[in-house]
Amino acid sequence: MRGRNHPVTGARRRRGAGLLTAAVAGALVAGTVTVVVGTPALTANRADDRAPAPQAAPASAEPVRQVVDTCAPAVAQLSPRDRLAQRLMVGVDASDPAGAATIVRDSKVGGVFLGGNGTALLQDGRMQALQDASPTPLAVAVDEEGGRVQRIDELDGDIPSARSMAASSTPDEVTGIARERAAQLRARGVTWNLAPTVDVSDQPRTSVIGDRAFSGDPETVTRYAQAWAQGQQAGGVFGVLKHFPGHGSSSGDSHEGSVSTPPLDQLQRSDLLPYEALVGPGKPLDGQVGVMLGHLDVPGLTTDVPTSVEPAAYRLLREQYRFDGVVMTDDLGAMKAITDRFGLAESTVLALSAGADIALFSNVTPVGPLLDAAERALADGRITPEANDAAVARVLESKGLCTRG
Repeated sequence: MRGRNHPVTGARRRRGAGLLTAAVAGALVAGTVTVVVGTPALTANRADDRAPAPQAAPASAEPVRQVVDTCAPAVAQLSPRDRLAQRLMVGVDASDPAGAATIVRDSKVGGVFLGGNGTALLQDGRMQALQDASPTPLAVAVDEEGGRVQRIDELDGDIPSARSMAASSTPDEVTGIARERAAQLRARGVTWNLAPTVDVSDQPRTSVIGDRAFSGDPETVTRYAQAWAQGQQAGGVFGVLKHFPGHGSSSGDSHEGSVSTPPLDQLQRSDLLPYEALVGPGKPLDGQVGVMLGHLDVPGLTTDVPTSVEPAAYRLLREQYRFDGVVMTDDLGAMKAITDRFGLAESTVLALSAGADIALFSNVTPVGPLLDAAERALADGRITPEANDAAVARVLESKGLCTRG
């Protein structure tokens, strides 16, 4: 998503602590504790052909770690409909705090997106009422990239675009900018920022990606995206890399209609390099960020539908790039690359069944029909209970509510 006219958390609250306490206790009672034990070194004595004798672990050996899956019992506490609700992030009107609270209370969604120019919800502690309306701590998300995509500039000042930051600041300085901005967002009740953009693009500044990209050079994008993401995390806000598998060299604007990219093998040589460098086991942002899939037609990857609702795109992210964190769609409610092809309920089911953990809607739209459609899909097997529970576990973990074993 982009721009001020396009409306898109991990809040820890005392009420959430009760959920976690019960979850941990349930895990212990159910015997779901996994103990990971380091293997002592073995020394073979082949002179007399005796079996190797175990030796005492050195004093510096890593201690035994206990990994308790607190997400499974937390998911089990939710009804099937409420589990599906955790997988929706819906738009609310930031100029209408009461209306936003009603949406959250009635739907029990897992997250909301604040878009547009309204700021009432971001002032005078009103966000707490929104959290109080939710039975589970709520993810509160914005697009705060800098430049032409900002949400709190009228309240806390302007920050440069990604391209400007990369041209005029060091990565360490960008980490500082991101940390400060995240702290400002967090102070206003925002817990997720759908940034940084990791698209590789040297398109003109005002094009759909343009100066939202740090650079047209994949290595530069990687350095600065990492700097922004780590600063953002240090400021207490959960970040989301976007727009997988790469919007930077696309043919058009997915807000306005279908978008084509170069073939997958070409994306893998450029646009996908930041993901390869940043996410997956052992990578700098492993376990720290989510990933957003764009609405992109990619030769060699998609056929009749864009990446956000294409199972092969999610498999690419999960299997080739080994990303195990939360994955969300770009806006399904106000971008014509999707809305010209599918209704809102249909796109919800397509996205959740394809592999998205979270279906995102920037616009204020009735949530009931989306959940009704998802429930039918769960009942008829298009969404399997196992995949649904795994997705909900990732969502809860990304909000800081539990840990997967």
